[in-house]
Amino acid sequence: MKVAIAGCCHGALDKLYETLQFLEERRGQALPDLLLCAGDFQAVRDAGDLRCMAVPAKYRQLGGFARYYSGEKKAPVLTIFIGGNHEASNHLQELPYGGWVAPNIYYLGYAGVVKYRGVRIGGLSGIFKSHDYRKGHFECPPYNQQTIRSVYHVRNIEVFKLKQLKQPMDIFMSHDWPRSIYHYGNKKLLLKKKSFFLQEVESNTLGSPAASELLEHLKPTYWFSAHLHVKFAAWMQHKTNCKDQQPKTTKFLALDKCLPHRDFLQIVEIPHDANASAHLEYDPEWIAVLKATNRLINISANSWNMPENNGLHEKWDYSVSEEDIKDVLEEANHDLQVPNNFSAMVACYDANTSQQRTEPVHRINPQTTEFCARFGLTDINAKIQQLKEDILGHGDDDEEEEEAIDSTGSAEEPSDYSTDTSALSSSVNPDEIILDEDSADDEGPETSLDPTPEDSSSISATFSDIRILPDSMTVSPNDTVDSLGDELEKSNEKKQPGDQSPGENLLKRISGEKKEENSGPKRIKRRNQAIYASKDEDEVE
Repeated sequence: MKVAIAGCCHGALDKLYETLQFLEERRGQALPDLLLCAGDFQAVRDAGDLRCMAVPAKYRQLGGFARYYSGEKKAPVLTIFIGGNHEASNHLQELPYGGWVAPNIYYLGYAGVVKYRGVRIGGLSGIFKSHDYRKGHFECPPYNQQTIRSVYHVRNIEVFKLKQLKQPMDIFMSHDWPRSIYHYGNKKLLLKKKSFFLQEVESNTLGSPAASELLEHLKPTYWFSAHLHVKFAAWMQHKTNCKDQQPKTTKFLALDKCLPHRDFLQIVEIPHDANASAHLEYDPEWIAVLKATNRLINISANSWNMPENNGLHEKWDYSVSEEDIKDVLEEANHDLQVPNNFSAMVACYDANTSQQRTEPVHRINPQTTEFCARFGLTDINAKIQQLKEDILGHGDDDEEEEEAIDSTGSAEEPSDYSTDTSALSSSVNPDEIILDEDSADDEGPETSLDPTPEDSSSISATFSDIRILPDSMTVSPNDTVDSLGDELEKSNEKKQPGDQSPGENLLKRISGEKKEENSGPKRIKRRNQAIYASKDEDEVE
């Protein structure tokens, strides 16, 4: 079947569909069976969603998604996407296990696996930041200056769940690239396009170590990414422990953002089962893994390790058996079709009605409620909501529970990446996202896109020579922990209350950020500063 792959959408949903229709009208190519978007989708419904999106003010635009949400338009192609680092986080947070954000537009959740026409599609939302990797999903709107960014950071529990999968994966998506993938493609051409990647490529620090760990474990046939705003293809051959077994290979493709004259779209043909259902389906192994790991769900801002075979855990293997998968199918009467149960949760945006004072609200989405009830899972948002109510009911003396839902996060562990937090002073208006303007590499708000045959991206990708996956492409549980463990533990004991944004007085907090010693301005070398020129390292457009 024909599958269209898109890089960062940035709210230009109309342009993606218009480009596909252009290919149909001008090139005689039928619309693809499926559209996959590798993050920064920006499912913005109203002004309240805009306030939950970590972007510079000039990019805080409604985009075209609201018309699909309201039903004014319908996606002409089944669309599946993952989250990036510039999303309406409050909207996506309603669907931690995935769900419909609009008719015919499906979000995979924090992590998820589905099937379509027999093709198995998995994804991991967000980007990797070591200082948040081992925390639980504690954030909820209204966000503050810290949680508006940490909410889209990848967590170890999602990677742990995906690593329990054993069955073959056809397609996998991540927003940021797997670390080291650039060694398996035309690295010279990549650095010619993005010369400021040189230092990180040479030091093998560009990309996500968590995604690399998944790449080595899952060995999917295709892996699609976005985030770095450049088209790049690679072909990787994985190691095999059996001499008689043919080694698996992964075709990697990253795409640019949706702008004129950019390589933001690619169409590939992927083998499928002609007898399989033409409806989107839940993956039975993934459902079984969710059930097996349900007790590991954590909504604490404190760092924690996933179970591993180190003598400290009674159980560390949460992979499922064929019998477990059979039980899932029997409980579902062998019907795992994803129900078309989308329902609008907020009023549709009306340009004639002032919505600028819309406050972000923590919502429980009925899709998630139905999904959890069907498969016996914990609704993360309901658990957070219950804890908030318990805190209000117990008053100020219940410090232990308050600490668990500290909305500013616990004292952070040192990050693998330098971060400038100078913009996060107490004098900043908490209702605004104060970021530096993006650099010249980010051309500004999306402009009208009128594709021409010359501008259309190539339909075929060229892959490099096959190389062997190195052992270095793994991240251990200690990869995100600073070696000075004792000093870290001491620093975690010294906490002070964090700043609150309007509406956050509902959440009492006792654990905050580490008190920073003010030793004057520091000069920090920014990673990829030519495209990430902002106060916060997460602010790639």
